[in-house]
Amino acid sequence: MNYHAIITLEPGKRSGKLCIRRMRITVYDILEYLAGGMTEAEILEDFSELTCNAWRRWLTRHWI
Repeated sequence: MNYHAIITLEPGKRSGKLCIRRMRITVYDILEYLAGGMTEAEILEDFSELTCNAWRRWLTRHWI
């Protein structure tokens, strides 16, 4: 899987933090929600533009 299609870096967006697919949702935001106790289902419900499979593959490979 090409993770550059999932995680993007744009200097003028969110202070240059890594974002999910050119959205204004950062990788840090998602990890913070998970650490705070939100479930994957709750995150996907709040951010309908996210897709479960791509994010889960990236997260599993790089953080878990």
